[in-house]
Amino acid sequence: MTTTRRPLEPWHSLRRLNNVLDEAFGNHQEEDGRTITASWYPACDVFEDREALKIVAELPGVVPEDVKLSLENNILTIRGEKKQQAEERNERVHRYERSYGAFERTFALPSTVDPERIQARYENGILTVSIPRRSAHGRGRFRLRSAELRVTACPTSP
Repeated sequence: MTTTRRPLEPWHSLRRLNNVLDEAFGNHQEEDGRTITASWYPACDVFEDREALKIVAELPGVVPEDVKLSLENNILTIRGEKKQQAEERNERVHRYERSYGAFERTFALPSTVDPERIQARYENGILTVSIPRRSAHGRGRFRLRSAELRVTACPTSP
């Protein structure tokens, strides 16, 4: 069995601190005036083989109805929200590590894929987006400019 090690992201701790400060003081704005709403960043893996480009995102605790995929100008955006359940607690909480709130990830698609045949599956907290490669005769510019995509939820086994 082959083990693949993920490289450490050097800015992860700094980004988390930034998110905490943003939450404490309200949303901040980018230089172009857009409001940043993401409060956590789901881990994503990107794979490519002969048939397709695949993006696999960990979205534990997110219901499929709260996940939206959009495609605009060759940029695939995965956004949604992980809602926190109101809990009545009698015990003292020592630590909260689970993330809640809005999230957003964007991916620039290469010209070798066909965004018109994109498919998305959600199963057991894992979103898999598959974008097939273009056929040899279908090379060229994207025709699809903007679209909302549907996430298909797979039934879970009891």
